[in-house]
Amino acid sequence: MTQARGIPYRGHMRTAITKSWKATVHAVTGLPVAVVTGSLVHTTGVIALVMAASIVGAPAARETVFAVSRACTILQRSRFAALLSEELTLPPARHKAASWRGFWYHAAAGCLTGIVGGAIIIALWSLAIVSALLPVFQSPGTFVFGQDLSTPVTWTIFYTISVFLVVAAIAAALMLARLDLKAAQVMLQLTRTEELEQRVEVLTESRAEVVDAADAERRRIERDLHDGAQQRLVSLAMNLGMARESLSDVDDRAREVIAAAHDEAKQALTELRQLVRGLHPAVLDHRGLDAALSGIAARSPVPAHLSVDVTKRPSPTVEAIAYFVVSEALTNVAKHASAKAVDITVRRVGDVLYLTIRDDGVGGADPARGSGLRGLSQRVSSVDGTLRVSSPAGGPTVITVELPCES
Repeated sequence: MTQARGIPYRGHMRTAITKSWKATVHAVTGLPVAVVTGSLVHTTGVIALVMAASIVGAPAARETVFAVSRACTILQRSRFAALLSEELTLPPARHKAASWRGFWYHAAAGCLTGIVGGAIIIALWSLAIVSALLPVFQSPGTFVFGQDLSTPVTWTIFYTISVFLVVAAIAAALMLARLDLKAAQVMLQLTRTEELEQRVEVLTESRAEVVDAADAERRRIERDLHDGAQQRLVSLAMNLGMARESLSDVDDRAREVIAAAHDEAKQALTELRQLVRGLHPAVLDHRGLDAALSGIAARSPVPAHLSVDVTKRPSPTVEAIAYFVVSEALTNVAKHASAKAVDITVRRVGDVLYLTIRDDGVGGADPARGSGLRGLSQRVSSVDGTLRVSSPAGGPTVITVELPCES
């Protein structure tokens, strides 16, 4: 039982000694590291001021300071990882707030804790060693502070002072290590808020890449169908049409089969053209929103009035979303609204594309009850856009969409 209790005790003692030793080494090595890094950033800061006042300019000077500060941060990270087993996350080089904090850590906080703390620890350990060795290496009859070093009482006093100084040095090293680590965690890496902002930025960029990739894939499929299957169907329909007109000497049954095949080919061609147009209309890429929306407005069963004021074309992804929003809205009006007319307004103000689709139908449209409007809302939100629906019973129904052009 005694041995079982002793093993954890020895383990705790070993851990405490290791921790104290590493904290002491961290404080001692902090002095030369702080001298080097502090000298570098201070010298670079002075040079940067000269650069900023010269033809080089402030941006180049700032980037020089940040580059030197980042190199010093990498050195400090290695020290914290090796001696305190703490991994500091290196912030992105483009993050200005974190770069400025890193500069001030090396210029002030880290410089102060490293130089002052290292000097204090070295002084305490030096005094402890001198106090312990002084009675040993002095000849009998030597007096220090009026005390004879050859007496046991004097030896006891000096050894007690030595032990006190060692304890003080260890406590100071542990305190300085915690203080330096806290300062480094605050100033040499991103804050929690900045990490979340960076994560949101990365997710936004990756989502935009996925949306762009999906849109590019739809355009590829549209081109493949237009240049491949659609052309083959056109050729097939033409051949069947010629056969239908020229083969007059065959029996009626054969003529009926040829006529049915011709009609089916034309129907399949019509459906394929609608499918291709639904995937991604080629006119949208070549001539923009005005031409593409004019086409679907002209084909709308409900008379549609279109007004487009887009002086600068948005990105292809935003154009595609705007096109499909109008297309789906017109389809819903034709199916459910019992409307006599629909007005479509598209305009760009700054970096926002505004769409308004208004019909004079029966109203009552609810995104929560229909998959069509829900799908439009999801498509719009994929580029951080907003979709609002106002559709009281009896009408009118107004769909308002805002799409950021720089997504």
